[in-house]
Amino acid sequence: MLEMTMTRLYELSILLYVLSILLYFIDFLQRNRKANQVAFWLLSIVWMLQTFFFLFRIMQTGRFPILTMSEGLYFYAWLLITLSLAINRLMRVDFIVFFTNVLAFLILAIHTFAPSHHQSPAVAEKLISELLMIHITMALLAYAAFSLSFIFSVLYMLQYSTLKRKKWGERLWRMADLTKLDFMSYVLNLIGLPMLLLGLILGVIWAYIKLDHFHWYDVKVLGSFFVLAVYSAYFYKRVVRQVQGKSIALWNIGSFLFLLVNFLLFGSLSTFHFWYS
Repeated sequence: MLEMTMTRLYELSILLYVLSILLYFIDFLQRNRKANQVAFWLLSIVWMLQTFFFLFRIMQTGRFPILTMSEGLYFYAWLLITLSLAINRLMRVDFIVFFTNVLAFLILAIHTFAPSHHQSPAVAEKLISELLMIHITMALLAYAAFSLSFIFSVLYMLQYSTLKRKKWGERLWRMADLTKLDFMSYVLNLIGLPMLLLGLILGVIWAYIKLDHFHWYDVKVLGSFFVLAVYSAYFYKRVVRQVQGKSIALWNIGSFLFLLVNFLLFGSLSTFHFWYS
């Protein structure tokens, strides 16, 4: 009972960490001070929970718990979270804070869901099953955000075409203006990309734990990471190169069309993504 309670607290810390990283990503691209503050406090709660688990482990074992691989991973993740909080508060280096937290999330997820971390085989098996569900849920949430972003980009192109041809009518007034359509498309991708990244991290961890033969060259795995790459390129073009308007809308539409190919076609060709077929 105690182990299951502690496991649920671990999972809560993972979910809070996901929200924190999502907000840090928004701050990283937009310099959103409010998002940074909320992310900082969420991460502080995660740090307090992890510190509690660490102290509990010390009292449980009567030693400093870093002697096993699982303990070492946990302490490493705790150190990264601690350094991330310090950097965020003292130096305000957004690039380092975001990627430090992505790395710490990877380490913490490995520690949390690794079967060797749990004494009860039943608990370990249940967690592995839940890890798969979390992976699929996060991936589908990302796909949903990308889908809405695609719709806004299509509406942008329709509005752009209508204005260029100077065809004023009821349809024009029922659609939002170009600026709003462009902004909503951007915001939804802002939500979708970190969700996809964290979902892929959890998916890879599940595959290594559960599958006897996991291949990086599986068509669905390669396709998923390519989707991540094309949406990352979207943000590079938009934020770094300041590409706006029609060009970025077309890129977003093309990115989503490849996402559909990956989801519908590559999933059916995969050797282990049988639930997508």
